[in-house]
Amino acid sequence: MRFGLLGTGHWAAETQGAALAAHPEAELAGVWGRDPAKARALAERYGTRAYDRADELIADVDAVAVALPPDIQSDLALRAARAGCHLLLDKPLAFTTEEADRVVRAVEERELASVVFFTRRFAPPVEEFLTGAAAAGGWDGGRATAFAAIFRPGNPYGDSPWRKERGGLWDVGPHALSVLLPVLGPVAEVTAVGGPRGAAHVLLRHRSGAVGTLALTLDARPAAVAHSCDFYGELGVAEVPDTGITAVEAFTAATDRLLRSAGNGAGDPCDVRFGREVVAVLEAADASRRTGRTVAPR
Repeated sequence: MRFGLLGTGHWAAETQGAALAAHPEAELAGVWGRDPAKARALAERYGTRAYDRADELIADVDAVAVALPPDIQSDLALRAARAGCHLLLDKPLAFTTEEADRVVRAVEERELASVVFFTRRFAPPVEEFLTGAAAAGGWDGGRATAFAAIFRPGNPYGDSPWRKERGGLWDVGPHALSVLLPVLGPVAEVTAVGGPRGAAHVLLRHRSGAVGTLALTLDARPAAVAHSCDFYGELGVAEVPDTGITAVEAFTAATDRLLRSAGNGAGDPCDVRFGREVVAVLEAADASRRTGRTVAPR
């Protein structure tokens, strides 16, 4: 399958580009970016072609991998889907449910394969844990903490405008939701408040009756950096395991799953429909944090 890479930043270069260039069943057929010089440098690094226009690259490939801010990604994903390309997207899918819905409709109308890359969901230990936890049931709730500190010298994501504006809710929040939702089920109501250092503290009432809690920030004090997720209920407390793999290995697994979905026509658990569900919860949390009210996801 011929892939076009849309994006030239650190994630595109070190994770997506590296995984696609080495994949035995994928061809990295071209690169496009908002900075032509970076696109040329990245294309040269991986022995492929730099494109001046995104739509020209989309027209030449079977699938696109996107590593761009969510609002730019959603527009390009829509254009790619309408052109008949399969989609390997980053999280979050979009910043609004309206944007996400347009992508979902285009994918469904053209019967395309899609995968949204929630890194932990492509690690075998995590997927095995989630499958077992969902089958076991009996969970009263789940707790996820993601305290990152990206706004420090040398961090490749610290200068990202959308991360500075949107914070941990939209950057690390999708990862937390991607683990909670498969076990606790869809969310009925969301209540969120802001905290120190741009933190978002989110309370989820799932339709199952379980309660999920999220504590998220990208600007934690260095001594407070922490990442954890667990579930509690009649079986006690069960902690989600570490991934045990690199980001490149996880993206390789995501590519495998897109290829499989394109081949057999079956939807992936992390397809754009699931990506849309995550966006709806994030959008509700954002609205709750602004208004001080409990909000039902759309």
